[in-house]
Amino acid sequence: MEPFKVHILGCGSALPTLRHYASSQVVEVRDKVLMLDCAEGTQMQLRRCRVRFTKLSHVFITHLHGDHCFGLIGMISTFGLLGRTATLHIHAPQELGPMLQSQIDFFTHDLGYEIEFHPVDTTKNAIVYEDRSVTVETIPLQHRMPTCGYLIREKQGLPHIRREMMDFYQIPTSQVNNIKNGADWTTADGDVVPNARLVKQADPPRSYAYCTDTRYIPTLHELLKGVNTLYHESTYGEDRLQSAEKYCHSTARQAALVAKEAGVGKLLLGHYSSRYEDENVLLEEAKKVFENTYLTNEMAIFDV
Repeated sequence: MEPFKVHILGCGSALPTLRHYASSQVVEVRDKVLMLDCAEGTQMQLRRCRVRFTKLSHVFITHLHGDHCFGLIGMISTFGLLGRTATLHIHAPQELGPMLQSQIDFFTHDLGYEIEFHPVDTTKNAIVYEDRSVTVETIPLQHRMPTCGYLIREKQGLPHIRREMMDFYQIPTSQVNNIKNGADWTTADGDVVPNARLVKQADPPRSYAYCTDTRYIPTLHELLKGVNTLYHESTYGEDRLQSAEKYCHSTARQAALVAKEAGVGKLLLGHYSSRYEDENVLLEEAKKVFENTYLTNEMAIFDV
């Protein structure tokens, strides 16, 4: 099965602490590397996680609070110093476009590669990136400014070859792609071997949803049905429900409710308030509602 991994670069919230970096993740899916949010310090964390800078192709920004985008211009500048030549695609609310261009013009000279900005409508559930193997779609969220999450889905892959059948019928390697795409095989004696005997069912496509920052949305689960892995912010516990409501964030219990109602495979908690010295209190709260819940932490890697 092709890799589909989430690398946690930062899982804290706006106030800096010595324990957590602010929000950023790298997703390895198939043969590509995507970034979700790019807070201050992201490029240092990217070095630590040992994902190759050159493979990062698309950055998806949820909203324009600094703890989700302050690291962008630093990373862009560093890529130029490293001699990058491949275009870097930035997907973000449209207001970031002119601000980012001003920073690029002021802080970088002869960058050496192109930045292509793609404005995102945070109010719509829509596909904002697609290639032969994955799609990325927006998830409208409710925060103190226009915000969306992102849902990364694999496309259905091709079936697996039954190697023993290929050997038995002496089918040449040159025919593998044809058979994966549905072709039968005709033997030298003219007998037709149906495709179903030559292949095994393809792996089911996987999906990862990234939802931060947002107040609890009772209907959010409708966009997340059957997602394999869900990251949902859990800034507070129920002990600070009033703060969650005031600042348009969610509690760990509310994150677990979304996961339970959506029927996801597992839930990742993050975007912790600096008020909590031990996030296990948030984990215990969520697990009472949705058992398959995990705390994120810097440099943790989760398989989707």
